[in-house]
This record gives sequence, C-alpha cells and structure tokens, in this order.
Amino acid sequence: MAPTEILAEQHYRKLAVWLKPLGIEVAWLTGSLKKRDKEAAIARVGAGETPIAIGTHALIEDKVEFARLGLAIVDEQHRFGVRQRLALKDKGSFAHQLAMSATPIPRTLAMSYYADLDVSVLDELPPGRTPVTTKLVAEARRGEVLKRVHDACRSGRQAYWVCPLIEESETLQLKTAEETYSRLSAELPDLKVGLVHGRLKTADKAEVMAAFVRNEIQVLVATTVIEVGVDVPNASLMVIEHAERFGLAQLHQLRGRVGRGADASACILIYAQPLGETARARLKAIFETTDGFAIAREDLRLRGPGEFIGARQSGMPLLRYADLEDTALVEQARTIAEDMLRDAPERAEAHLQRWLGGREELLKA
Repeated sequence: MAPTEILAEQHYRKLAVWLKPLGIEVAWLTGSLKKRDKEAAIARVGAGETPIAIGTHALIEDKVEFARLGLAIVDEQHRFGVRQRLALKDKGSFAHQLAMSATPIPRTLAMSYYADLDVSVLDELPPGRTPVTTKLVAEARRGEVLKRVHDACRSGRQAYWVCPLIEESETLQLKTAEETYSRLSAELPDLKVGLVHGRLKTADKAEVMAAFVRNEIQVLVATTVIEVGVDVPNASLMVIEHAERFGLAQLHQLRGRVGRGADASACILIYAQPLGETARARLKAIFETTDGFAIAREDLRLRGPGEFIGARQSGMPLLRYADLEDTALVEQARTIAEDMLRDAPERAEAHLQRWLGGREELLKA
C-alpha cells in the first residue's frame, strides 16, 4: 500500500516485470480504476488467484478481502494514519507487517525504542547517487534562485518548484502552485514549465509527469503530490517555496526527489520572515543533515511521540508518571514486565487490562 497513485503505479510496474517470468500475477487496485476493472481485481484477490495486490488506500476498503494475507507492506508509512495501517494488517488473521519510510513519524521512532518493533536501517545511498546540497534562501533573494533554475535547465538539467497550496487562500497568503506556474512561465519564456497537483485528473497528471520524464518539461511546478514516488534522474534542482510551512518529513522527502543521477544536485529552501522558533529549528535540522533518522529524531523532539496506545502520531505523550527519556527506568520496567509474564501471568494480564483496556492492537501499527 502506497499513499499516491504515482508511487503505487511505480511499484506495480516494477514488480509486474520482475515477477512475470516466475508466473506470479500482480493486481493493481486504486480509487481511479473503472468500476468493472476494480471489481475484477477485487474478485481475483479475494479468490486467491492473484497472490500480490499493489495499490493505494483502495486496498483497505471494506469490500476488499484477501484469501490468505501473510504480509502487509506499507510504503511511506508516515503518510498513513495508525488505523489505516492496522486496517491493512487486519485483512489477514496473522499477517506480518513491514512499514517503510525515509522519515519515520515521531510515534513510530519512539516505539522503535520502547515497543516490540524490529528495526532495519538502510544507511547508504544507492549506487550512482550523489549527496544533495541544501541551501536556505530568504524570500527577498528569489531572483537569484530564478537565475539558478534558468542556468541549470539551459545546461540540460531539470528542476522542481514546490508550493504548499494549489490556489489562492484568504487565510494563508502563500505562493500558490497556479500563481507560481503563471509567473514562472512568464519569467522563463525560453523554458517549458509544467504544473501538477492533486486535483488534476489521473490521466492529466500522468501526461504531465511523462513529459517531465522525457525532458519535454524543464521546470515542474507542483504541490506535495510529488513528495514520494517520483524518480527523474535528470532533475538536479529542487526549490521549495515557504519551506517554513512544511514539516520535517515532507522537506526531507521532497529533497529526495533530486540527487538521483550522477550530477551534483541541490535543494533550495525559500523562507519568509520572521521565522518562529519551531520553524527555525526545522529549517536548521534539514540544513544540517541528510540523515533521515537524525531528522526523525529532531521531529520527535519538536513534536513529541503522540500516543503509543492510541492513534495520535505526534504530540506530548499522555503518560501520568513516566518520562520516556529516562531510558534506565524504561529498561527496568521492561525487565519487571518480563518477570511478571513469567512468574505471575494472572497479575500481568490484570495489569495489561487496566492500562491497555483492549487497545493493545494499536501498539502494532
């Protein structure tokens, strides 16, 4: 399960090619499928004829059933809610779950310390990738950024220009994608500028992305719809408007859209002043490191871990006595818990019922 059709389709195409020689069929399931195609895919998956299903949130709709679900994989886990991730896992009786993310949400990072989660870390760039340089630029220097984009594209490279909103908002006076698209089209007349956002029809979105992949579009103006799943090695420049308005996970994911080829790449964060204390801390963190786990730890520090036995994925934990930064106390509690389970299982069960109240499944998402 992936959060966007762009990413889900990318997984589907790759896995279908890899698994076809083995005689393994892969089902494709998203909300934009025609009714007949969707019903046919659901039927094949439910009957066990198709052993692998790839899709978006459509996979957790009530009418989707699996014959014998053994493994539930959630890609870009930070883009889903706790109950959404559980809903996929609960499609099977005893399904294993694998959650993947370059930037674990605060709750998950904290649970990797204190709960029963096995953690695997990929801490190296894939072969051929280059580190991305991050630059912070005040809004007053926007003209310099424009020149850099122009120079990069004229030399054969491509650029993303990301905005936080699609259209004008009365409450948030931010640069919008449509306004930026119009402005850049006028300011860069010798370049082809494209626009993609979540409200585009699926076919229109695919057409724009395909043109960008073919380098028929040099500058792609977008919302966070391109946050995950977009892989264009020739794109070497990422510009993010109003970077102070984005979360750390979003900034890190957007930065990951460049640096996918052999050329030196950069991510330029344009910010508006004055900066609040939290926004300043976020920009400082994203500027200083490209380590996803280091960024996740800072996100945890800034936002809190949320609820371990609940659905909130950030915020201060609603603990009456404990301080999770006291790792010695946490370790002592773990030891006592193991002793209780071994020597006094009845007391342990009563203790669990008192504090968990039947919500222990939430610890598994």
